[in-house]
Parts: sequence; C-alpha cells; structure tokens
Amino acid sequence: MFRELARKNKEISFDECVEILKSEKRGVLSVSGDNDYPYGMPMNHFYCEDDGCIYFHCGKTGHRNDALKKHDKVSFCVYDEGYRNENDWVLNIRSVIVFGKIELIDNIDAVIEISEKLSRKFTDDEAYIQKEIAAFASKTLLLKLVPENICGKRVKES
Repeated sequence: MFRELARKNKEISFDECVEILKSEKRGVLSVSGDNDYPYGMPMNHFYCEDDGCIYFHCGKTGHRNDALKKHDKVSFCVYDEGYRNENDWVLNIRSVIVFGKIELIDNIDAVIEISEKLSRKFTDDEAYIQKEIAAFASKTLLLKLVPENICGKRVKES
C-alpha cells in the first residue's frame, strides 16, 4: 500500500526512525483540510515506546480538528537538525515520515498522562508542568497517531 523509497541507499533503519521520533521535539502534521487542500502545521509530539504511537495535544476546536473528523488519515514528518562536515556547507539530515490514522482522545486521565510525558521533552520543571496541566488539561484534546507506515532517509543537501 505504501511506496518504497526510490533511493534505497538513503534509507535509514526503523530503529533510527524511532530514535528521531523520540528525540526531536517538533514535526509537521498534515491533514486533508478544507476543499481537499493539504493542511500542514508544526506540532510537538511524544513517541510512546509502549504502544508505538505518536501523541499530540491541542485545543478542542479548529481547522485541524474539523479536518480530522472528516478524514482520519494523516502524515507526520520529523527531521533532525543535521550536521555539516568540516569545511563543507552541505547539510546532512535524517528525516522520518509516518503515515497513519488519528484517534481523538478526550479522556482526562490520558490527557494528563501524555501531557506530562510530552512536557518533559521540554522541561524538567515539575511545578511548571503541574501548573500548566491543572490550568489546561480540561481544555485539551489528545491526538493519537497510530502508524501504518514509518520510513526514513538520510539526505545530503547539495
């Protein structure tokens, strides 16, 4: 159902893909938006090793949520900050694309659990995390991306 990479020599392993999904803080989530236009938005995320799913938190209304209620298939792209070899301007990056379906979750216990894990990617300030969760958990919706295909590649810009 999903295409193979055209340049197999650039492909990275599944384990490398997971490492990027776990370590990088942001990616672009793309949905089928209004009038069938793609709608991509930057999102922070949490990759859960227990179930292999990717979680996002967001508000309960808006363009993204309306699109997801109509069509649950999405793609999510993440890439690392890359590196340059000494005396070279070319950037080497690894990117991951995840195709899958989104489940909307408004269970408050799940919202709190995942929001805490997601927050810890950005800060270890527990007081701040708990203050934010107390203020916003009831207004938060979780998006659970259940992957159907995960692929990645290494690219040398030139």
